[in-house]
Amino acid sequence: VQLQASGGGSVQPGGSLTLSCSPSGFTVDDYAIGWFRQAPGKSREGIACMSKRGADTYYLSSVKGRFSASRDSGKNTVYLQMNSLKPEDTAVYYCGSTTFYGSCHVRDFGSWGQGTQVTVSS
Repeated sequence: VQLQASGGGSVQPGGSLTLSCSPSGFTVDDYAIGWFRQAPGKSREGIACMSKRGADTYYLSSVKGRFSASRDSGKNTVYLQMNSLKPEDTAVYYCGSTTFYGSCHVRDFGSWGQGTQVTVSS
């Protein structure tokens, strides 16, 4: 049971990317889903965490207003729209799932799959 993130790439500062996250073996609507990232030499951090069925979403302050998380129940897929990207957004991005309500702590999430690399540079 894993969540596979995809859609990363290299963009210039100010550019946009949309990441996708698809599960194997479960339905995204049955779990809270979070987007996380891990930059070289740093710990994995939660950047956008959606409650079950997406009623509430927490955003890390540094991405609030630039990133938007959403889910498409019909496609069983979660998305992260990233706009106005900055070099400090460079990281490997992951998605995870949890049964905890209101958490965006990496310790509460699981079902990690391979992440997707996002590189922002000129």
